[in-house]
Amino acid sequence: MTAHRLAPLALSLLAAFATGAHADEVSVAVAANFTAPMQKIAAAFEKDSGHKAVLSFGATGKFYAQINNGAPFGILLAADDTTPAKLAQEGKGVAASRFTYAIGQLVLWSKQAGYVDDTGAVLKTGDYRHIAIANPKLAPYGLAAMETLQHLGLTDVVTPKIVQGENIGQTYQFAASGNAQLGFVALSQVMEDGKLREGSAWIVPSAMHEPIRQDAVLLNSAKDNAAATALMQYLKGDKARAIIQSYGYAF
Repeated sequence: MTAHRLAPLALSLLAAFATGAHADEVSVAVAANFTAPMQKIAAAFEKDSGHKAVLSFGATGKFYAQINNGAPFGILLAADDTTPAKLAQEGKGVAASRFTYAIGQLVLWSKQAGYVDDTGAVLKTGDYRHIAIANPKLAPYGLAAMETLQHLGLTDVVTPKIVQGENIGQTYQFAASGNAQLGFVALSQVMEDGKLREGSAWIVPSAMHEPIRQDAVLLNSAKDNAAATALMQYLKGDKARAIIQSYGYAF
């Protein structure tokens, strides 16, 4: 091969090496309700930036405890706005980085088509044996579910039928498996591209519970991590927001 043909090849290899050398990785703690959209966002982020987001999914309350115990997360995508604020106040998160990446939507869902009506009356009239609700002490969607029952005056009626999930992911599994005929879950778990994937659902009016503001925060351990900084910015961009909106979230 001649020297003039080698030159472009060497330049392209050098460029590829340089891109790889600047690529970084960030460990992200993601609220369970945000699993599906974040998987899509992470794939698009890696394709667009070269950086990699390593995702862990679970309950916000558990992530808070793990971060306090030194877990090596660089970003927290919480299911609430209080946990990121608390981490910032305690000096574990970068206060200026906090922002609301999504506003969650609570939904009463059944795998059975036609079972849930469009007003949620099935809570009072249905013959269900079990209803799945996330642990309200750990999961903001669980707290919103309990606030909804209180608003409807149905706490005493429904409480004996509750099966409690550790997080909203486990709560969805209880309902999806049929072990619970009903479940208060995140709309994002049962909706894709603006449509209900299966079953029947009642979208709970937002006035029935406190807003589920989901905040992101950059953790101190990753304040100099290029991938972490880039991902925080990427979540505010049009591509990420379109994915988030397609799963039923608001802003």
